[in-house]
Amino acid sequence: MPAFSVLDLSPVPEGFSAEDALKNSASLARHAEDLGYRRYWMAEHHNMPGIASAATAVALAYIGSQTRTIRIGAGGVMLPNHAPLVIAEQFGTLATLYPNRIDLGLGRAPGTDMMTTRALRRSLEASDSFPQDVLELMLYFEPSSAGQKLRAIPGEGTQVPVYILGSSLYGAQLAAQLGLPYAFASHFAPGALDQAVEIYRETYRPSERHPHPYFILAANVFAAETDAEGAFLKSSMEQAFVNLRTGNPGKLSRPMEGYYARLDPAARSMLDQALAISAVGSPETVHAQLSAFVERWRPDEVILTGQIHDHQARLRSFEIAADAMRRIEGKRQAA
Repeated sequence: MPAFSVLDLSPVPEGFSAEDALKNSASLARHAEDLGYRRYWMAEHHNMPGIASAATAVALAYIGSQTRTIRIGAGGVMLPNHAPLVIAEQFGTLATLYPNRIDLGLGRAPGTDMMTTRALRRSLEASDSFPQDVLELMLYFEPSSAGQKLRAIPGEGTQVPVYILGSSLYGAQLAAQLGLPYAFASHFAPGALDQAVEIYRETYRPSERHPHPYFILAANVFAAETDAEGAFLKSSMEQAFVNLRTGNPGKLSRPMEGYYARLDPAARSMLDQALAISAVGSPETVHAQLSAFVERWRPDEVILTGQIHDHQARLRSFEIAADAMRRIEGKRQAA
């Protein structure tokens, strides 16, 4: 039975502020903790009016203060935007404040547009050193050795678990080579999913802490009392994708009846591809769709995300999803 977790971009709904979004994220994290979700992750994005998790470590410090037991972390930090030592200090501080609760997922993509990437990195060559930066960062989390001159304080000795994120074969190959858990961004870029999972599992090199591969599947969920209501909630995410792809990002739009049907064929095709790994509809429909994902890709964990405008509807969606995952576990145990 795969574990189930939450990926939150801290969406800023139309008509609300970033402060509202972060408070909603804390509410969702507490709700997920009560529902038995294993972990709650936030993702780094920049220069996007509809996402409030840009300063990921700062936001996670707030989330940690609002929860008690659930694991919290980044899904992920875009490492080429930062010096490894800085991230080691940030997440080492989090691990010091919230022992045995912090995860660090690392991505190679910029998490933004090229103009913002230049403002963040100053140099666009940073992604070329991603494997070396991952190894350097992991060393900072180890206990310091005698005579070591460069240390992450706080950070050293915390041994924060590191995960590799990706939406292409590159991340799968790197995670397999380093013997690290791997999370695929199938919630928005599922095109290479089958090949990436196969490469990761077949070429995995066991490590001391991870003797076996550990694969996390990301999926969208828009769950409600009926199929029609679930599709209605999903229309906010559909609008966000179309706006982003047409160079007009904004806050998360209110849902719109019949939005998908009014789109031109090219836009519908783009959404069909990007959001293919989505569970949408009533509790029974969402259970069936999540069951199919688990059966096909056999993930060790499913991390669920849902850009839903109404916060109460979002809480209910994750509640329905948790029930669906528990039902999957029950059926497998019975079998």
